[in-house]
Amino acid sequence: MIDLRSDTVTRPTAAMRSAMAAAEVGDDVYGEDPTVNRLQERAAEIFGKEAALFVPTGSMGNQIAVKLHTQPGQEILIEERGHIFNYELGTPAVVAGVMVRTVCSADGSGHLTWDEISSALKIGQPYYSSPTGLICLENTHNFAGGSVMPAEHCADVCEKAHAVGIPVHMDGARIFNAATALETLVAELTKGCDSVQFCLSKGLGAPVGSVLVGSADFIKAARIWRKRLGGGMRQVGILAAAGFVALEESPNRLHEDHANARRLAEGLAEIPGISVDVERVVTNIVIFDISGTGKTSAEICATLKEKGILAIGFGNAIRMVTHCDVSGEDIERTLVAFRDVVA
Repeated sequence: MIDLRSDTVTRPTAAMRSAMAAAEVGDDVYGEDPTVNRLQERAAEIFGKEAALFVPTGSMGNQIAVKLHTQPGQEILIEERGHIFNYELGTPAVVAGVMVRTVCSADGSGHLTWDEISSALKIGQPYYSSPTGLICLENTHNFAGGSVMPAEHCADVCEKAHAVGIPVHMDGARIFNAATALETLVAELTKGCDSVQFCLSKGLGAPVGSVLVGSADFIKAARIWRKRLGGGMRQVGILAAAGFVALEESPNRLHEDHANARRLAEGLAEIPGISVDVERVVTNIVIFDISGTGKTSAEICATLKEKGILAIGFGNAIRMVTHCDVSGEDIERTLVAFRDVVA
């Protein structure tokens, strides 16, 4: 199967499997797993933050951040297609006791400007209004087609948010894809953020895990909430070892995924009934409209599956995501199959 549903479906590399087999381990709940500690120290160094925490999932990392930055009854502000709002099961309300206020990015990029954010902020409102407690950004933005937020954009939001006393959390699940596309460092893209979550298990190809980075005090408190949420994983250096390999080696090959996504978008754009903005495909996510084919996304995805290709459909759109287990040859096979399906 050519699996284009997500970059979460990757299989660990030989180097990852070897590192997992040889990993030195200890009890991470006691802070005694040397492999986890090494991963956390390296992640903090790469992001220019004081400390880091290895967590099972990106959702857990995001929700710990929401909990620690806010007080019950507050609001968090996020772009309306953001992952924290749409795909994390209402956890801000369940765990942190906060509401989510969404704002649509006018340019469709998914990256809110300060003007768009400031118009929705609640600061100094009457006591019966829920004040804004946190701003959440996302880079790359998943359902804006893997769009990227430049360092200057993020810095402007962070500076102005801090000026009014509001922290900023970055859902950087695919931040290394953004850094590759923008030819910069992840530390530059997230410099002003109070916390950042990034995934080892997406484009970087590790089998499990994410990392939350921030100040030393923030991470100390995050460790408590990780345990409360069931994330104390004991001898987890076996998984952290694969994550360390992913962190050190995988960013160097992400440009290949981006090139494959661009080729996929260019090929899809040539198929009658398909609408895709090729110029917006800058990382590893391709979202395209299929309404002109006269078929539903469910019908197309079901037929593609019969041909050995997996994709995700929603409404009149289909999403395909390239990753380390998808080759250039796989892209060409996908395009041939797609032409047959919609013919």
